[in-house]
Amino acid sequence: MNPLASQLNETLQRENSHVHDMLSALGKSIYFPKEGILSQSAEAKAKAKKFNATIGIAIENGQPMHLKVIQDTLSTYNPKDIYEYAPPAGKPELRTAWRKKMLEENPGIGNKLIGNPIVTNALTHGLSIAADLFADIGDAVIIPDKNWENYELTFEIRRGAQIVNYPLYNEQERFNSEGLRDALLAQKSKGKAIVVLNFPNNPTGYTPDIEDGNAITAAIKEAAEAGINVVVLTDDAYFGLFFENSLHESLFGQLADLHPRVLAVKIDGATKEEYVWGFRVGFITYAGQSDALLSALEQKTMGIIRATISSGPHPSQTFVLHALNSPEFNAQKQEKYEIMKGRANRTKSILDSGKFDDAWGYYPFNSGYFMCLKLKTVDAEALRIHLLNQHGVGTIALGETDLRVAFSCIEEGNLEELFNIIYQSVKEIETVAASK
Repeated sequence: MNPLASQLNETLQRENSHVHDMLSALGKSIYFPKEGILSQSAEAKAKAKKFNATIGIAIENGQPMHLKVIQDTLSTYNPKDIYEYAPPAGKPELRTAWRKKMLEENPGIGNKLIGNPIVTNALTHGLSIAADLFADIGDAVIIPDKNWENYELTFEIRRGAQIVNYPLYNEQERFNSEGLRDALLAQKSKGKAIVVLNFPNNPTGYTPDIEDGNAITAAIKEAAEAGINVVVLTDDAYFGLFFENSLHESLFGQLADLHPRVLAVKIDGATKEEYVWGFRVGFITYAGQSDALLSALEQKTMGIIRATISSGPHPSQTFVLHALNSPEFNAQKQEKYEIMKGRANRTKSILDSGKFDDAWGYYPFNSGYFMCLKLKTVDAEALRIHLLNQHGVGTIALGETDLRVAFSCIEEGNLEELFNIIYQSVKEIETVAASK
C-alpha cells in the first residue's frame, strides 16, 4: 500500500476507528498524491514568476489561450475563470460560498464539525465517490422500495454491494421508520450498513415531517448502539423544494454528531436546486469528530476524483459561483420556487377532485419534482406506451402499478389536460381489454 494511503488510514484509525472500518478496500487504498504533476504545478503557480512550464494548458498574452468564437459568447467572464483546470476539490471560492449557503439553509448543523464541500460532477458523481470509498462486495445498501434506479448501477453493479429494500410508506402512509430500523438491525452480523436517504424522494416527491425525521435518526442511532457502523448518505438532490409541512432541512444536520459509529455524508448540488441541470455541479460534504479525520476523508475523496475525472469543469463552477454571489439570486430563486409550488399544489387539487378515483390513487407527495400514481386497473408499462404512441404524452412506468409524473416540466395551466389524457388512456386500454 502506498505510504500516503497508509498515513491517511492511520489518521482515521486514530481519530475514529469505526470510520476507518467503514472504508472499502478501494477506500483504504486510495490517496491524493502529494508529489506529482498537480502538486508541482501548484507550487510553480505560487512561485514561478518568470516562466511556468508545468501544467498542460496553453498561455497566450498572459492568459489562457482560447478561441474568439467561444470567448465571444462568454465575454462576461475572465478567461482565467473559464479555461484553466479547476482544482480537483473544486474552485475554492465556490466551496466557500456553498458552505455558507448550506449553513444558512440548515441551521440544525449549528456548530457541529463538518468539512468544506468538495465539488463533484453533479450528484451522481458524488454518490459514485461514496460508493467507491465505502461499498465493498456484499455490503448492504439500504434504500426504500420507491427509489431512483441509478442506485442499483452505482452501488450494486459497479461495486458489488447488496441492495436491501424496505417499504417507503407504512400503513398510515407516513415514512416507514420501522422498516428502516428493521433493515438496519438485520445487518448486525455484517457490522456495517450504508443508508441512502433521498428527500424529496425520487420518484414520489415525498419528504417526511419533523416527527418522522426524528424517528429516522433514532433508528440509525439504535443500529449504531447495536454495534453497526452506518454510513448515511443524504441525497439532497431536490433540497429546498419543500411545499408543505415537512422537514425543511437536510437530516445531515441531525446525523452530523449522532454517534461515533455513524458517518454522515451530504451529497447535494446546484443541478436541481438552481435549475442548472446541464452544468453538472454537485458537492460532497462530510461530518466528523475532528479536523484531522475530515482532512483524511477529503484527501481520499480527491484521490478518487483525480483517478476518475481529474477535476470538474471550471466554466460551470464559475457560473454557479457568479449566481450565488449575485444580489438578485435569492429573489429569482424564490420566484421559481413559487412556480414549482403552484404546480405541485395544482396537481394535488386535480387528483383530489374525485374524478379519477376509479382509475388510480396516488402516493403522498409534498415536495420535489415528481409524484406517482398508483394505478388500479391497468399495467403501468402498457399505459406508458399507450400514452406515448396514441397521445404523444411521456411518463415513467415503475413496476406494474406506479406511473411517475414530473409536474415540474408541465405548465400549471396544462396539468388538468395532462391528467385528463392519462385518465382517457386508462379507459381506452380498459375498453380494448374488455372486448377481447
